[in-house]
Amino acid sequence: MDLSFNAEERAFQDEVRGFIARNLTEEMKRATALTPSVFSDPDIGTAWQRALHRQGWAAPGWPVEYGGPAWTPAQRWIFETECARAGVPNVNVMGVKMVGPVIIGFGSPEQKNFYLPRILSGEDYWCQGYSEPGSGSDLSSLKTRAVRDGDDYIINGTKIWTTHAHHANRMFALVRTGDGPRQQDGISFILIDMKTPGITTRPILTIGGDHEVNQVFFDDVRVPVANRVGEEGKGWTYGKYLLEFERGSGIASAKLREGLRAITDLAESDLTGRAIDSPDIATRISEVEVDIDALEMTELRVLSALQTGQNPGAVSSILKLRNSEIRQAVTRLGVDVIGHDALAVESMRPLYRLNHEPAIPEEMLTMVPEYLNGRAYTIFGGTSEIQRDIIAKMMLGI
Repeated sequence: MDLSFNAEERAFQDEVRGFIARNLTEEMKRATALTPSVFSDPDIGTAWQRALHRQGWAAPGWPVEYGGPAWTPAQRWIFETECARAGVPNVNVMGVKMVGPVIIGFGSPEQKNFYLPRILSGEDYWCQGYSEPGSGSDLSSLKTRAVRDGDDYIINGTKIWTTHAHHANRMFALVRTGDGPRQQDGISFILIDMKTPGITTRPILTIGGDHEVNQVFFDDVRVPVANRVGEEGKGWTYGKYLLEFERGSGIASAKLREGLRAITDLAESDLTGRAIDSPDIATRISEVEVDIDALEMTELRVLSALQTGQNPGAVSSILKLRNSEIRQAVTRLGVDVIGHDALAVESMRPLYRLNHEPAIPEEMLTMVPEYLNGRAYTIFGGTSEIQRDIIAKMMLGI
């Protein structure tokens, strides 16, 4: 694999850097740096999405006919890497990277014409209605039911761990429209307006004290049949297709590398008493760096496949598994670099928010929240155990 850039690619790199310099405000950059979650504050993320849209870069992985920029794998890698280095906000990934590809692949012309432009512009903010109480890793056992009534479905049930449902105006959901010999039969993929009467959203506070996820209740919620994507009862197929993009269509290695760089800088500073001098810390930094290098090589191979129109397939489970594990290793390393000051840092967060003054070094501020938030990485999007099962079945034939 040739990783050196040609003249055209170097020119594109300069173009990306120039775009970021013109559009990434200090407010966006600081808000992103202080966000422990993978999900940016909607106002910050949407502002960045609109800047990308004006440039024609809002959906790097989409086909050109639907608004994609027609980048080569090298250009995609350059873009993602430069964004990670600069600390740009995340866009609404559930729109651009998840439901967007499903609508492109299986949606009606009317759905494509209506939803895709709104995803690109940031006008719609999406959440994902998959997990339910008792139906997480075993998602096919879901109970939320949609009963046909003329031109509508009437939906009853509940979804849980629904990230940013309190911000979203749209949800894509898997619901049960029928029954069959297998649990996977009779599941349909529905697009829901979150302002529809009968929808109630209740917050769930996570271990880090953040309001990121929710439980959403549906009580006789009427949704037009026209909002169903693809065929009735084929939602399991579409849902799996979406998960492949959720797990394996981005460049996680670039952000992981920047996170490790920040921790290494901290370890080399007097703020931590030069934690880098500890053989354990120095060895772990090296080990994580090697893991990120290996992940990056796999991501580049997947990018090449995506460029030819292929969906990621089972290799997306490898990417999701390793990204989750490395992410947790990076955040655990960050907390250990701070050492016994970690709990003191965390206890100062509320005071920091009230006074808006750096009562503690700002580079330490998100270490513990990121560590706590990162515990969910090996659960959401399919647990690590599920990913290993997929790899064993689809790639190793076990």
